[in-house]
Amino acid sequence: MSDRQLIRVRDVMKTNFDMVDGMDTVQMALERMIHVETKSLIVKKRNDDDEYGLVMLSDIARQVLAKDRAPERVNIYEIMTKPALTVSSSMDIRYCARIFSRFDLSRAPVVDNREIVGIVSYTDMVLKGLKTKSEPS
Repeated sequence: MSDRQLIRVRDVMKTNFDMVDGMDTVQMALERMIHVETKSLIVKKRNDDDEYGLVMLSDIARQVLAKDRAPERVNIYEIMTKPALTVSSSMDIRYCARIFSRFDLSRAPVVDNREIVGIVSYTDMVLKGLKTKSEPS
């Protein structure tokens, strides 16, 4: 048995996130962003059998800004990643970090019972997870 403190994704994830519809334009999505710290947008499911999508601000920069495309003419579905790779809120952050490394991710939606409950990033895992771990008990 290890005496290592188990830190779960739910302990470090952000619960504030922005959701958009795949049919929204990039311009509409950017205008609807509520959370200042947002670096990604979760794309809603169309129905119960659908999957969530993800659009990073870096996707918008690469696929809209750098290509000089008009944000009011580009739909989210054109630039999103779908299905988004999701992680469970009960997952150990060490395994989450391994998934991020294996699939070259920087953030992922967090799910419980197939519903989004948050979003987690490397930054959250390192700054919240490792810092918490190293603080004296």
